[in-house]
Amino acid sequence: MKPSRKFEDLVELVAILRRECPWDRKQTHLSIKDNLIEEAYEAIEALDNGDFDEFKKELGDLLLHVVFHSNMAYETNTFEIGDVIYTLMDKLIRRHPHVFGQTVVEGDDEVAENWENIKLKEGKKSTLDGLPSHLPALIRAQRMQEKAANVGFDWPEWRQAWEKLEEEIQEFKETLQHKDAARSADEFGDVLFSMVNVARFFDLVAEDSLRKTNRKFETRFRFVEERLKQKGKLLKDASLEEMDVYWEESKSALS
Repeated sequence: MKPSRKFEDLVELVAILRRECPWDRKQTHLSIKDNLIEEAYEAIEALDNGDFDEFKKELGDLLLHVVFHSNMAYETNTFEIGDVIYTLMDKLIRRHPHVFGQTVVEGDDEVAENWENIKLKEGKKSTLDGLPSHLPALIRAQRMQEKAANVGFDWPEWRQAWEKLEEEIQEFKETLQHKDAARSADEFGDVLFSMVNVARFFDLVAEDSLRKTNRKFETRFRFVEERLKQKGKLLKDASLEEMDVYWEESKSALS
């Protein structure tokens, strides 16, 4: 078998692997579920790095999981890849009446509002239904806020959101003074949630922002480690003042 650009050839390839490869044959939906998450994050990392050749490959890995899971479901007469495609197309057509129907919208805000209303008509009990509980907390917070905003549950402007953030910060500071760990954790969560809300008003994605800061910290920290290593020192043997000198040096060296 040779590579091709045809979707049906990929489906056939996966079916062959399930029949003839011992490793592929023993997999289940549950055994590879974490790999699906891993591949999604690898795709995001490639996109953040602007590496579209790698992004293309990671999208392929994601597609492999879609086909692989569908093939396993077909083997147990649960569903097949055609059902996956049909269900997706049916949902997209139904939730875009402004494209495939007679609904008129003025902009993307109305599209988002209509989307949430259509989901409720489909049987969703809450606007927040459909958000996986295992989403990273920052992503889930922002998605919840976006969904609530789509149906009008939102501050009129960013200043009110900022005032709420300041209020939560003050409450957090007060709990720290009382050394109440449980309450401090609760108030800290309120601070983070409010910060995400402020970011949303400026079209900032909290998860992306923190991920970039994590990368920046890691790069600078490794720089400090390397500079100390060149001096024959380990981090534990250096003073905070010495580490801070190299930290400041990293800002210009890595900018």
